Amino acid sequence: MGGDRPTDAQGWRERAHAFATRSVAPLAERIDREDRIPEEVVRGLAEEGFLGLSTPSEWDGTDGDARSTVAVLEELSRASASVGVLTAVHLSVCTAPILNWGTDAQRERFLRPLAKGEWLGAFALTEPGAGSDTARLTTRYSKDDGGFSLRGTKTFISNAVSAGIVLIFATSDPTLGHKGISAFIVPPGTKGFSVAQRFEKLGLRGSETAEIVLDDVRLPRDSLLGPEGGGLRVALGALQGGRVGIASCALGVAETAFMEMQRAVAADDAEWKRTLLARAFADLSAARALVARAAEAKDAEAPYVIEASAAKLVASRAAFRIASAGVDVAGAAGVRADAPAQRLLRDARVFPIVEGTTEIQELILARSLLPSLTGPNPL
Repeated sequence: MGGDRPTDAQGWRERAHAFATRSVAPLAERIDREDRIPEEVVRGLAEEGFLGLSTPSEWDGTDGDARSTVAVLEELSRASASVGVLTAVHLSVCTAPILNWGTDAQRERFLRPLAKGEWLGAFALTEPGAGSDTARLTTRYSKDDGGFSLRGTKTFISNAVSAGIVLIFATSDPTLGHKGISAFIVPPGTKGFSVAQRFEKLGLRGSETAEIVLDDVRLPRDSLLGPEGGGLRVALGALQGGRVGIASCALGVAETAFMEMQRAVAADDAEWKRTLLARAFADLSAARALVARAAEAKDAEAPYVIEASAAKLVASRAAFRIASAGVDVAGAAGVRADAPAQRLLRDARVFPIVEGTTEIQELILARSLLPSLTGPNPL
C-alpha cells in the first residue's frame, strides 16, 4: 500500500500532505465544478492506506490512532474538503462501528474490504422527517425465520451512490422509541435497495449526498450489527467519532482559508484587513487545540463526548468565519466563479450542519455539563 506505513501521527500527516499536494489540490476546482471525485483519487486514498486508518492490521487495516486520522483528514481537507469528508464518513461512521460492534464473521466479510479501500462505507440514519431525533424514525424492519425485511427512506446520506456498504438504522416499532432501533449492514445491490436521487449542494460538491429507498429489502440474520434494539448505542458511538472527523475536515478548510487571507493581507496591508486576520488566527488556534484534545481523549479511551462536540462546534464555526472574512479581504476577486475564496466559503458553510448541527452540539454540551437535565439524548 504505497510503501511502508508510517508509525506515528506526524508520519501520517506528511504522507497525507504529499498525496494531497500531488493528487488532490490540482483537481480541487474540477471536483467542485463537476461535483465528482475522480476514481483515481479514491484509488489513491486506498493505495496510501488512508481508508484503513484506525483498523488493526489483523483486519487488513493500516493501524493508526485517532491523532493519525485527524492529521490525515486535516491535510486532505486543506486540498479538498470533499475528499476529506468522503474519507471521514468511510472511517468514522461505517468502518469504526463494524470494527467495534461486528462479529468476527462480519469483520471478515465487510471490514476487510472496507479497510483495504475495495469498498467505500456509508451511514444512513437521517430521514425526511427525522434528523437528530431518532425517536421519530419511520424506517421499519420486521423479522421472520429467514431474517429481516426493511422498508423506508433515508436522506442526505454521504457516499451513498458509490458505497459498497451502507450501515442502516431502522425501528421495529416507533412506539418503543430508542429501544426499538437496530443497526443493519446492507450491501448496495441488495434487492429492494435503490438510490432515488443525488442532491446538488451549496458546498462539499464532489462528496455524494443522496436519498436511499428501501423497498422490502431482505437481509439475513447476520446482517444485524450489535444486539437487536441496540442501534442507538451503535449510532451514538459512530457519531461521536464522526464529529471528531468532521471537525478535522473543517479545520483543514479553516487553515487553507487563513493562508489565502494571509497572502491577501500581505499584498494590501489595510488596518481592517489586519484586524480580520488577527481574529481568524484566534479562531483557528482555538479550533486546532480542541480537535487535538478530542483526538487525544479518544486515543486514551477516555469519555470524549464533550471534547468531540466542542471540537465540532468550534472548528465548524472557525471554518465559516475565516472563509467568510477571506472573501471580504479578497473583495470582488473573491467572488469570481474560479476563486478559491468563494469555494472555501461554500464548503465551510456546510460544516455547521453536517454530523449534528451547531444547535445539537450546544445541546449535547449543555446536557453533558449539567447532568441533571433530562430529556432524550440528542445525536
